[in-house]
Amino acid sequence: MRTRLARVWAGGVSALVVAAGVLAAPGAAAQAPAADVPAGYYDSAEGLTGEALKAELNDIISDADALSYSQVWDGLKATDQDPANSNNVILLYSGQSRAKSLNGGDVGDWNREHVWAKSHGDFGTSTGPGTDLHHLRPTDVQVNSIRGNKDFDTGGSAVNGAPGNFTDSDSFEPRDEVKGDVARMILYMAVRWEEDGFADLEPNDSVSNGSAPYHGKLSTLLAWNDADPVSAFEARRNDVVYEQFQHNRNPFVDHPEWADAIWG
Repeated sequence: MRTRLARVWAGGVSALVVAAGVLAAPGAAAQAPAADVPAGYYDSAEGLTGEALKAELNDIISDADALSYSQVWDGLKATDQDPANSNNVILLYSGQSRAKSLNGGDVGDWNREHVWAKSHGDFGTSTGPGTDLHHLRPTDVQVNSIRGNKDFDTGGSAVNGAPGNFTDSDSFEPRDEVKGDVARMILYMAVRWEEDGFADLEPNDSVSNGSAPYHGKLSTLLAWNDADPVSAFEARRNDVVYEQFQHNRNPFVDHPEWADAIWG
């Protein structure tokens, strides 16, 4: 395990983005300002590709703190805070702003969505991949249920309560504004969780993975990563997870090009 680098924080990107007037649209396609990456954080990964890059990124981002599942509630209230209303969070699939206080399991509440479905590798909600903030997002309870543990791909029927999302019997398609976010979360999980006593998570090109430790559809996810650049909201989120909670980063938010360098 490498020694954690000094944690540099100068207010994150939020103040910069607000000043630039571009934080009003979470998930917007416009390229975000550079995230607040600590100096030297990725130095050992520069110039690598393929499995060598994947292994080095695993070494870097595995130097992290862990949360309990109950602590995730507070984490999400910070990472996904509505930039226009500090009392609310932005829901991943619908894009709606909902009161932080409405976290729970009832209709009208928001809950903790595992973007990498926790049944894909059967890791549950004990401290580990099931509590990793980099892939946990607030979603409407009913929309979360509709998504279930499906893999990601295009097509299907419109999702009630989440305009722009579609689903069929074996896949879920998020709205265009967060397609890249979803891809980068899945790819992060595949790099981060290779050891530590849990299943070795890997992306593949299937939409019928069941309980196997795989998630798809890789070709679709790579296309989404290219088509939907990192937004200001996503970049700020990465900074908050790093500085306030886990002290590790999603390398595909900081360097989206590394997705193709590994799997392209």
